[in-house]
Amino acid sequence: MAEISYILLCHKDVDALVAKAESLTAAGDNVSIHFDANAPRQDFDRLKAALKDNDRVVFARRKRCGWGEWSLVAATIEGIRAAVDAFPRSTHFYLLSGDCMPIKTAEYVHDFLDGRDTDYIESYDFFHSDWIKTGFRDERLIYRHWFNERSQARRFYASYQVQKRLRFKRAIPRDLKMMIGSQWWCLRRRTIESILDFIARRPDIVRFFRTTWIPDETFFQTLVRHLVPGDQIDNRTLTFLMFSDYGMPVTFYNDHFDMLTGQESLFARKVSPEAYELKERLGRLYDATGVEFRLSNEGRQLFAFLTKRGRTGERFAPRFWEAEATVGRERTLMIVACKKWHVAKRLIERIHSASNVHAIEYLFDEEDTVLPDLGGIQSSLEKRTRHRRALIRMLFDRYETDRLLICLDPSNFDLVEDFYADRSETRLLEIECRYSDEYLKGHAMRVGLAGENSTGETFARLLPAIRNGVARESERLRDHGFPDYHRFREAGSIEENAAALSGFLGLEASKAAEIAAYKHLFAD
Repeated sequence: MAEISYILLCHKDVDALVAKAESLTAAGDNVSIHFDANAPRQDFDRLKAALKDNDRVVFARRKRCGWGEWSLVAATIEGIRAAVDAFPRSTHFYLLSGDCMPIKTAEYVHDFLDGRDTDYIESYDFFHSDWIKTGFRDERLIYRHWFNERSQARRFYASYQVQKRLRFKRAIPRDLKMMIGSQWWCLRRRTIESILDFIARRPDIVRFFRTTWIPDETFFQTLVRHLVPGDQIDNRTLTFLMFSDYGMPVTFYNDHFDMLTGQESLFARKVSPEAYELKERLGRLYDATGVEFRLSNEGRQLFAFLTKRGRTGERFAPRFWEAEATVGRERTLMIVACKKWHVAKRLIERIHSASNVHAIEYLFDEEDTVLPDLGGIQSSLEKRTRHRRALIRMLFDRYETDRLLICLDPSNFDLVEDFYADRSETRLLEIECRYSDEYLKGHAMRVGLAGENSTGETFARLLPAIRNGVARESERLRDHGFPDYHRFREAGSIEENAAALSGFLGLEASKAAEIAAYKHLFAD
């Protein structure tokens, strides 16, 4: 029967480490602990004191560890040596971090390892696989890295640039085929002993890897492929872990229990320190017997589905702005588009008086538009625009109405188009105004295109461009073919404008005519 020595690399959370070590050893296995020398000495002393009576726990010589450094490999080797010497009956050596938790019972783990005489380690061709997604590739090996990229970033990149500029490249050991993969592996005893023997005979290999970058992803992966026949290697890790698009490990929480236990893996990394319920359930699970697991192995595909394809299918509850990202059927959104904002404001004020329709001014153009408190979504133009449908839906709900009127600048064509794409009924009224040179000068100063001291020559060049831009915005709205599109024209007759208002608002002709007849509507 398999007897496992777990090589546990850790640096914090002493109480959780004690519980983990007690649980693993209670099943008849062993634990070799490397506790980072950067961690407080009192934490290490407390850890040793708590486990001093457990004969199945051994402590490795401590190293100061840094991410991406050889020190992580050195710490692993120290843990291996301590376990090999202390536990001669161990058949397998399994590398874990302090954030790893078992997702199967000890009974299942032992039966699994007994089933095949195999090493489990992820190892892909360093140069021809796509395992490395971003950042350094060849540079990890062909340049020497003496500094820590996270704590000594300036020195790290300066030394790299100097070597690159002076072409101080180095050769990779000829007899090794460089491999790369996850640093979390499970290896048989004879493989571990072969590795220890190899590094004792080949100090040149150790010297090479000492100055590579992130060697914990290449050292064991390369040596196992070099020392073990390919048919005795299963190219995968038995520890379930995932990475985000940003290259950061995905963290598991209390609600991930069923997903984790359904994976074809034995452990999972990394479990949140705050996931107390999950850690408690997984701790109890490891000690259980007779448990049957329904393996779906869907974790990675499910994560990719939810993060890369959005929330199509809605297997889990969507975010509120996605759940409410539709204005909704049986609702009518009426949009007044006008470049002269004061004209549109006058019109909607009269519309509200005549029809009782709730009207909101330029909420996507003016930061200080008066809006009710909607939980923060209304707090900035950026938020309003990003969550526009959710915002409009919330306004419908807040006012308890099925008809809402808003003003938009004609430049916001994408907003108009988006609202028309919704399931609600959308109507559009474009107000077509005359634009004098004086008005356009004022507009240029309001939007920062000109100042009080701008010359006549400047305005002579600027005004035609502004006039053409306004005309293009209007033509774009008109030519798109939006249904329920109406035009209210400064040059139009009262009858024409009343007909446009009546069709837009569904208002009786007499009231529409009364609004259209307001003589100061277009005054600048």
